[in-house]
Amino acid sequence: MIRLNSKSSIFIALGILIIALALFFPRIYFTNNIYYVSKDINKLYAHYISLKEENKFLAQQLEDMKFKNQVEDALIIYSIEEANGTNIR
Repeated sequence: MIRLNSKSSIFIALGILIIALALFFPRIYFTNNIYYVSKDINKLYAHYISLKEENKFLAQQLEDMKFKNQVEDALIIYSIEEANGTNIR
């Protein structure tokens, strides 16, 4: 049987502490790692959503500019035809 005195009690306590740290350290490490990776994923996803919305906005602007260009081309062609007195219909 082990005699419990101050020196042996400290060694037993330190031994239990080292065993507990050896068992729980990997779990703590992986939990923290998962937390920070998921935080990065959420940040990237929010950035992805904002870029997706910006892409929709830019696509709409491009469509508007194409339509405006077509209308202006039609008006220019119509005004040229009117100036020349020719009407293609």
